[in-house]
Amino acid sequence: MRTAKEYAIRLSLDDASRLHALAELFPGQPLEVLITDLLGAGLDEIAAAMPYERGPKVISRDDQGDPVYEDIGLTPRFVELARKFKKTLAADKPHAADAKK
Repeated sequence: MRTAKEYAIRLSLDDASRLHALAELFPGQPLEVLITDLLGAGLDEIAAAMPYERGPKVISRDDQGDPVYEDIGLTPRFVELARKFKKTLAADKPHAADAKK
Protein backbone atom coordinates (compact mmCIF):
# COMPACT_ATOMS: atom_id res chain seq x y z
CA MET A 1 0.00 0.00 0.00
CA ARG A 2 1.25 3.50 -0.77
CA THR A 3 0.75 6.68 1.20
CA ALA A 4 -1.46 9.51 0.03
CA LYS A 5 1.44 11.85 0.73
CA GLU A 6 3.96 12.40 -2.04
CA TYR A 7 7.57 13.37 -1.40
CA ALA A 8 9.39 15.66 -3.82
CA ILE A 9 13.18 15.59 -3.57
CA ARG A 10 16.15 17.05 -5.38
CA LEU A 11 19.08 14.69 -5.76
CA SER A 12 22.75 15.55 -5.82
CA LEU A 13 24.28 15.37 -9.27
CA ASP A 14 26.22 12.23 -8.29
CA ASP A 15 23.14 10.46 -6.93
CA ALA A 16 21.02 11.42 -9.95
CA SER A 17 23.76 10.16 -12.29
CA ARG A 18 23.93 6.82 -10.48
CA LEU A 19 20.14 6.54 -10.46
CA HIS A 20 19.98 7.06 -14.22
CA ALA A 21 22.81 4.55 -14.67
CA LEU A 22 20.77 1.97 -12.75
CA ALA A 23 17.73 2.78 -14.87
CA GLU A 24 19.76 2.13 -18.00
CA LEU A 25 21.15 -1.13 -16.59
CA PHE A 26 17.62 -2.27 -15.69
CA PRO A 27 15.41 -1.04 -18.53
CA GLY A 28 11.71 -1.14 -17.92
CA GLN A 29 12.04 -0.03 -14.30
CA PRO A 30 10.67 3.49 -13.87
CA LEU A 31 12.85 5.88 -11.87
CA GLU A 32 10.16 6.09 -9.20
CA VAL A 33 10.29 2.32 -8.65
CA LEU A 34 14.07 2.38 -8.39
CA ILE A 35 13.94 5.28 -5.93
CA THR A 36 11.31 3.51 -3.83
CA ASP A 37 13.30 0.26 -3.77
CA LEU A 38 16.56 2.04 -2.95
CA LEU A 39 14.97 4.07 -0.17
CA GLY A 40 13.41 0.95 1.36
CA ALA A 41 16.73 -0.90 1.24
CA GLY A 42 18.53 2.07 2.75
CA LEU A 43 16.04 2.37 5.60
CA ASP A 44 16.35 -1.37 6.30
CA GLU A 45 20.14 -1.02 6.45
CA ILE A 46 19.96 1.96 8.79
CA ALA A 47 17.62 0.08 11.13
CA ALA A 48 19.88 -2.99 11.08
CA ALA A 49 22.98 -0.88 11.76
CA MET A 50 21.58 0.79 14.88
CA PRO A 51 23.69 -0.44 17.76
CA TYR A 52 22.21 -2.58 20.51
CA GLU A 53 22.43 -0.87 23.89
CA ARG A 54 21.96 -3.24 26.81
CA GLY A 55 19.40 -2.13 29.34
CA PRO A 56 19.03 -3.26 32.94
CA LYS A 57 15.92 -5.39 32.40
CA VAL A 58 16.11 -9.10 31.45
CA ILE A 59 13.41 -9.75 28.84
CA SER A 60 14.07 -13.42 28.12
CA ARG A 61 16.63 -16.22 28.15
CA ASP A 62 18.56 -17.58 25.18
CA ASP A 63 18.94 -21.27 24.27
CA GLN A 64 21.76 -21.67 26.77
CA GLY A 65 19.73 -20.06 29.57
CA ASP A 66 21.73 -16.84 29.52
CA PRO A 67 19.80 -13.60 30.09
CA VAL A 68 18.77 -11.44 27.14
CA TYR A 69 18.55 -7.79 28.11
CA GLU A 70 16.20 -5.19 26.68
CA ASP A 71 17.59 -2.87 24.04
CA ILE A 72 17.55 0.74 25.26
CA GLY A 73 19.35 2.08 22.19
CA LEU A 74 17.82 3.79 19.19
CA THR A 75 16.22 0.67 17.67
CA PRO A 76 13.19 0.37 19.99
CA ARG A 77 12.47 4.09 19.66
CA PHE A 78 12.83 3.91 15.88
CA VAL A 79 10.43 0.95 15.71
CA GLU A 80 7.94 2.72 17.99
CA LEU A 81 8.05 5.92 15.93
CA ALA A 82 7.72 3.99 12.66
CA ARG A 83 4.58 2.25 13.99
CA LYS A 84 3.15 5.58 15.12
CA PHE A 85 3.74 7.23 11.75
CA LYS A 86 2.45 4.16 9.88
CA LYS A 87 -0.88 4.49 11.69
CA THR A 88 -1.02 8.21 10.96
CA LEU A 89 -0.12 7.81 7.30
CA ALA A 90 -2.48 4.85 6.83
CA ALA A 91 -5.36 6.98 8.12
CA ASP A 92 -4.83 9.44 5.25
CA LYS A 93 -6.94 8.80 2.16
CA PRO A 94 -4.81 7.34 -0.69
CA HIS A 95 -5.02 8.74 -4.19
CA ALA A 96 -7.58 6.99 -6.38
CA ALA A 97 -4.85 5.51 -8.63
CA ASP A 98 -2.93 4.14 -5.64
CA ALA A 99 -6.05 2.71 -4.00
CA LYS A 100 -6.26 0.15 -6.83
CA LYS A 101 -2.71 -1.12 -6.18
